[in-house]
Amino acid sequence: MAPHSKESSTQETKEEFFEEKTEELNQKRETALKNNKIIIYITILALTYYHLAGFYGLYLTFKSVKWATIGLGFLLYFIGILGVTAGAHRLWSHKSYKAKLPLQIILMLFQSVAFQKSKTVQSWVRDHRLHHKFSDTDGDPHNANRGFFFSHMGWLISVKTDEVIKGEKSIDISDIINNPVLRFQKKYAFYVIGICCFVLPTAIPMYFWGETFNNAWHFNFLRFLLSLHMVFCINSVAHKWGYKPYDKNILPAENAFFSFAVLGEGFHNYHHCFPWDYQTSELGNKALNFTTWFIDFCAGIGWAYDLKTASEEVVKSRADRTGDGKFRVQ
Repeated sequence: MAPHSKESSTQETKEEFFEEKTEELNQKRETALKNNKIIIYITILALTYYHLAGFYGLYLTFKSVKWATIGLGFLLYFIGILGVTAGAHRLWSHKSYKAKLPLQIILMLFQSVAFQKSKTVQSWVRDHRLHHKFSDTDGDPHNANRGFFFSHMGWLISVKTDEVIKGEKSIDISDIINNPVLRFQKKYAFYVIGICCFVLPTAIPMYFWGETFNNAWHFNFLRFLLSLHMVFCINSVAHKWGYKPYDKNILPAENAFFSFAVLGEGFHNYHHCFPWDYQTSELGNKALNFTTWFIDFCAGIGWAYDLKTASEEVVKSRADRTGDGKFRVQ
């Protein structure tokens, strides 16, 4: 039998190489899927406990929780949401303004109080930048086109699509990774988030006004659960109901009632059109936008600077071109 030609041997070598690479990639994908499923099972158990503890906390609220504990819960809800809106969202995800070190530390601690889906700011920013880059497509981690439940919380207990996995590698978060405040949070996440979200909110009522552990622990979970769902609503409610004065062709919509609960994040149609505007709403819409008040206050004392906004002319031009006709100067 005639010997193989040099060209034939080279072709066989190439085929063997690509077969090995394909097998290696398949093995890596199977490992990733296995790890992802383990995370999903843990998340399901965690979410189940959060809800059981939160609803028990609601029951205790009407039965035995002290008014001081309820007041602290409202304060922590406000602080946690502010850490997400002013910190993880407007400052770090969109770089819509800059913050000096004291404000960055405060916002990092505030965001730790919220404890969003076991997320440090680093993973929160990665997912949010991915959401804006591939909004409401298969590359969006909480794609609203997959249904209300999926965009609200189902994405937390679902295997990531190939598009999301691929998209994550395309997102640049080097600014977050290199931020010393956020590196500290990432490195000591178990302690920072554990103390801010669970230990102190339970210990303070017990130490200062004699609240029982049972009441303090479960009422704090009610507070935590409410803040969790309010932020989830940005992905679900704000992508389903409301008007679209700036772009009628996208899912994000304006929802003034919801905006009050999340301190100004309900002007979602505007936000997706002008994500770099620190106000996330036209002219700040400050009647329902406490986060903008907060950033303006920090700018007034010199802690926040380089605040970016969209001009009235740019906003009106976009509304005239793609809006649903309900545009008005706030």
